[in-house]
Amino acid sequence: MKKLVLILAAIMAINVQAQSSQQAEKLLKEVTSKVQAYDNMVIDFKYSLDNTAENINQETRGDVSIKGNRYVLNLMGTTQLFDGQKIYTIIPEDEEINISSYSEEDGNSITPSKMFTFYQDGYNYQMDIKQNVKGREIQYVKLTPKDSNAEIKNILLGIDTQTKHIYNLIQTQDNGTKITITVKSFKTNQPLAKNLFTFDENRYSSYYINRLD
Repeated sequence: MKKLVLILAAIMAINVQAQSSQQAEKLLKEVTSKVQAYDNMVIDFKYSLDNTAENINQETRGDVSIKGNRYVLNLMGTTQLFDGQKIYTIIPEDEEINISSYSEEDGNSITPSKMFTFYQDGYNYQMDIKQNVKGREIQYVKLTPKDSNAEIKNILLGIDTQTKHIYNLIQTQDNGTKITITVKSFKTNQPLAKNLFTFDENRYSSYYINRLD
């Protein structure tokens, strides 16, 4: 009888987990469908990095403009521009620019253009807690890498259940480092400059340009 009870409990647990996974997948698909309908997105965000063991705590603001797979990201005094083929990292403090080709196979980081699709491959997901944040209902989805050797331990993706927009992303790494990105302003279909995603080398005549490939 005890064995039968344990078997039934295990079956019920598996069913609950499968249902949770299906609900999470449905919600993530709604998020992706929503953002892919926009011509562009302009996002202001707060970025924080915490590692208690190393006594590291950083917090700053940033912004990013995204159109398709192209983006311009401003964070920590550095601008990163992706024109669809190459990534340009502009560092005014050092008067230096690093230029590298984009590799589709490079899945180690969550770039702005992957922000709303990175979870489609390489992750298992389950519904997590639901929170009320200043009157907004935020549903968290927990993403766990399928690769057991991944540096990322898990990611919590907070989703506004009404707008289907991402509210925040909390990434926990194996070394205890926690990176949190919280959206402060989310604007869509903005009038962007035609050359916003174009790198003009003539503007940086005094900079050292490092071509990495």
